[in-house]
Amino acid sequence: MRKPATPVERGFTATDQRRLARALPEAREARLYRRLQAVLLVAEGRSVAEAAHVTGLSRRAVYHLVKSYTAHHQVATLCDRPRAGRPAVAQAITPARTLRELDRSPLALGYRTNVWTVELLAARLAERYRCALSPRTLRRRMRQIGLRCKRPRYVYSEKEPHLAQKKGRLSGS
Repeated sequence: MRKPATPVERGFTATDQRRLARALPEAREARLYRRLQAVLLVAEGRSVAEAAHVTGLSRRAVYHLVKSYTAHHQVATLCDRPRAGRPAVAQAITPARTLRELDRSPLALGYRTNVWTVELLAARLAERYRCALSPRTLRRRMRQIGLRCKRPRYVYSEKEPHLAQKKGRLSGS
């Protein structure tokens, strides 16, 4: 059995070519642009192998795109469909709760440090709200609410009394 070679045999019309050509510059996503370009090349009479080579898609993907487009003759069939994605982890830990916990001193809570680290804060939040929260997830969430993780700067509570002598300067002269 011979594969269809001409655009008409594949199910394309002149209207399809115009519709695809108009949609191509309006595409804002690279994936949609590549799909439109591949289908347009086939609609103009190029081979599937050539369209696959030009767009960087596989021949199988181009065949699938052409089939789905010619079934409905709508550009929307080439767009990504919404996907559910991965479910959110630790929904009980909200940005407000994270900020509230950051306001508390870890020393006052019984930890042996006076500054929060991401690992320590993640462990505290996971324990307090009884849900698993990795430091990586906490870093991402902190970035989303505008916080940055930095190394702690240690500040002494009292000024060193003999600092000038230690620095090599004589005191009292």
